Formats: sequence, structure tokens, C-alpha cells
Amino acid sequence: MIMKDVLGLIMGGGRGARLYPLTKKRSKPAVPVAGKYRLIDIPISNCIHSGIDKISILTQFNSVSLHRHIFRTYRRDMFTDGWVQILAAEQTPENKGWYQGTADAVRQQLVEIKNAGTTYVIILAGDHLYRMDYRKFVQYHIDTHADITLAVQPVSEGEAPELGILKRNTDGEIVSFTEKPTSAELDGLESLPGTEKPFLASMGIYVFSTKLLAELLAAPGDDFGKDIIPEALVNRRVMGHVFDGYWADIGTIKRFYEVNLELAANSAFELNIPKQPVYTNPRFLPPGDLQRVLLTKTLLAEGCRIADAEITNSVVGIRSIIASGVVMRDTVMMGADYYETDEHRAENVEQGRPDIGIGNGSTIEGAIIDKKARIGCNVHIRHLPDRPDSENENWVVRDGLVIVLKSGIIADGTVI
Repeated sequence: MIMKDVLGLIMGGGRGARLYPLTKKRSKPAVPVAGKYRLIDIPISNCIHSGIDKISILTQFNSVSLHRHIFRTYRRDMFTDGWVQILAAEQTPENKGWYQGTADAVRQQLVEIKNAGTTYVIILAGDHLYRMDYRKFVQYHIDTHADITLAVQPVSEGEAPELGILKRNTDGEIVSFTEKPTSAELDGLESLPGTEKPFLASMGIYVFSTKLLAELLAAPGDDFGKDIIPEALVNRRVMGHVFDGYWADIGTIKRFYEVNLELAANSAFELNIPKQPVYTNPRFLPPGDLQRVLLTKTLLAEGCRIADAEITNSVVGIRSIIASGVVMRDTVMMGADYYETDEHRAENVEQGRPDIGIGNGSTIEGAIIDKKARIGCNVHIRHLPDRPDSENENWVVRDGLVIVLKSGIIADGTVI
């Protein structure tokens, strides 16, 4: 299979309400993950390692930082056949409004998709964490003479109600699809009976021929999972390709937090595969400067400055500054986009605000600290499971977790 004949089409995401406040100033695929990457780096890296040269990203909401990251990171030279391009929502004589869903986004960009000149289109999500060789996926689509192929993941009974559950026959063809079934609806939906994970969930990854994709989008329906795929089951051959590797849908604050801490504890998702790196913006940062620091199960990005601190089960992002006497546990710290100069720090003193980073003697437990946050000295932040959701000027509570906002300021001595 020649993957040069496949267009990789990545969904740039809508408002991302379930990931708020991390999506307050950025789109979902632009959310930082694992200390130094952004979520969009995952599907783009998978495409590159799978030999897909033509990659398009459909963007719409809070997309400036995502566009900036893609422009800085994924540049192809004049001798490369492919490209990484952005297809932003726009008003045209045919389309006056924003994207109304995943299918509508693709529909509005059909002219550009056809202009790519590929036989197949693989549609990908921009907010999932996984490694997949799309060559096997596309080859399965061709070998089974499928009209549409979905990537599917075995899941347990407990996970199934939160996902789109499908059932395959012995040939691998999908015969039914139920979006977020209730416990009662799960009866009879087992595709792998007798196993720990008897149900198959859609991963939101699809392969179509470009020609068929255009035909399907000529009919009404704004979403692939809710409209296009269920309708296609009636008279199209829809196959399910089983992917049994690590996969995480980072759709909520809780899942974002859990996945990052799993990475810190050496999860099943391996970041260090020499011939299959996860690509991101090369920042040319200095090595980490660590003085008398105790690190346990911690993912530490480059360019950090940490003095006499104790850090456990945490992610410490690029350019993180952590002062003396800090204790940090079960925390995701995203770091900063720049280092403050002496002039910046003098201004901070004049304006009575902390420097970017975490100040002396602070204790942070069970929190998410967004980029460029300023946490003062002797601050105490703790996770309380029963804490109700709330929103303040500089921090937000979701699922008991305290999220310090991007550029948020937490004054000296504050207890949260």
C-alpha cells in the first residue's frame, strides 16, 4: 500500500468544554501534555511514521496558538512531496457559518480535500494519546473491500457507557452501533464474549475512499459518530479494525490529569522509542538545573530550574521554576513559554506579584498548574475529593482538582 495516496485529516476540535479551563485560551489539540508536547503532536507524529505525507488539520475555536505551534514545528522543504496544512473555518459563498460538527467540518473543506489528489482519506481526532501504524489500518480497509473502516478498541463493561459501542460479526463487519449505551442496552452488544474487555468501542478514527466520502457528505448529518456512520450501516460495508494498544481519549479534566500522571509512572504509552519519536517544536533549551532535589516517579522536561525541592508522582513542564523548600505531589505543572529577565523580576517586585513558577516553601498536592502561572511563597494547594466545582479569577476547581489558570497569580500565603 502506497501511503502517499492517503490524506491524513485531523479534527482540530470545537470548544472543548469538558477540558475547560485548559481550553479557555487554546483549542483542545493545543493543550500541553507530558511536559513538552501538545496533543496535536500525537496524530501528526503517527502520520509521519506511517508514511502519510499529506496532512491537513481542520481548526476553528481558539486556534491561534495551535496555528503558531504547527507553523513553527512542521515545516516541509521544497523537495518534499507532502505538507502539513491548516484548513481553518471560513465563510464562503456556499458556507456562511462555523463548522457544526466533525462531518460538517469535512463537508465544508471538500474542495481542498479533493485537491489533495489522494484516493483515501483517514480521519483522525486531535485529542487522543496512542501510537498506531496507519499502514496496517488502511491495508485492512483495502483487503476487506470495505466502504468505511473504523478503528475500534476492546473495552470493559465499566468503560462502555461512556463510549460509542459497536458490534462486529465473525467477518469483522460492524452490524450495530450504539452511542453511550446504558447498562441495560449493553446486553447483546459483546463482540468478544468471555474476555475481560468484551465490548468494542469506536476510537473516532475512520478510513474512506475520497469518492465515497464526498457521496456520504452529500446527505444531511453534521457528525460522523452520530449521523454518517449509523446511516452507512444500513447499506454500506462498514468494517472494524481492532487496535489493542494503549489509547486514551483526553476529553475531560480528570482524564487529562490521570493520563499525565500515568506517563510520569511509566505507563503503557512509551515516549522513548528511538525510531518513532513524538515530534514537537524544538526549543533548544538548556539542560535542567537541579540542586538538592528529590524526584520520585516524575516526568521532567528540559530547561527547568529546581532548588532544594521534593517532587513525587508529577509532571514538570518546560522552563519550570521551582524554588527552595517546595513539596509537590500528584501535580501536573506545564511550565512556561519564556524565562523572566532581571527586568521582568524587578517589575514583579514593583507590582507585588510573584515570579513565574512556584515560590519558596509552597506545598502543591493534586493540582494542575497551567503555563506561566505565578505561585507565591508558602502557598498551600491541596486536592479535596468532595470539593464542589467553582471558578475564581486565577484558579478553577473541577472534579476536586485545583487548576491554576494560564498566567494565573496566587499570592504569598494563600491556602486553597
